[in-house]
Amino acid sequence: MERLNVSGLADLVNALIMTSVFSAGNGLLFSATRTLHGMSLKGEAPKVFSKCTKGGVPIYALAASISFCLLAFLQIRSSSAAVMGYLIDLVTACQLINYMCVAITYQHFYSSLKSQGISRESLPYKGKFQPYTSYLAIGGCMFMILASGYYLFLSGDWDIMYFFLTYAMVGFFLVAAVFWKLLKKTTYVRPGTADLQLGNLKTEIDLYEATYVLKEPGKLSNTFSRILKQWNNQ
Repeated sequence: MERLNVSGLADLVNALIMTSVFSAGNGLLFSATRTLHGMSLKGEAPKVFSKCTKGGVPIYALAASISFCLLAFLQIRSSSAAVMGYLIDLVTACQLINYMCVAITYQHFYSSLKSQGISRESLPYKGKFQPYTSYLAIGGCMFMILASGYYLFLSGDWDIMYFFLTYAMVGFFLVAAVFWKLLKKTTYVRPGTADLQLGNLKTEIDLYEATYVLKEPGKLSNTFSRILKQWNNQ
């Protein structure tokens, strides 16, 4: 971009990258906070993470989640940056396992819909091309997890450390799942057997959504909506 000699283009791209990073980080922070809060409510995490402010913000779960951002300071020195690289390898494998489990969970949900005679058309949200896209997601994640350390086998330069970083999370996931099942004595919900009515809770949720009245949008929201509408028309 500097060789193109276009003034400000490189700065513009840097600004766009920073905006994208901030947006992704904000979304992941929200997800981590709410996940930790939900686990606390179910008794799967310390109770302190279930406490919220008057505005409904799980402040302790937020503080715990955002504290991981301090790991970014590992990049200050080359020695600590290597540790950062190790963490990135572990988190990458963890994310692939996470996405694969989401797709597997959807398969169980889809089977329950079919067995209980519930049409996907009655759902407020539904994904296209299901359940085939979930099969594709499961296969893709499994392939990436297994192939992530291919360079260790092809190069001939065996490295115990990188093998551990690449595949340790897979073993840890299996051990953690078995440990939790044995500790809490929970049962595996087989495909098609999940209670989609959630007892009487679903009826209460449907009644709440049917009677909920949306607040009137403010002036700023109306102005923003008009700008978006004009932009789309153009």
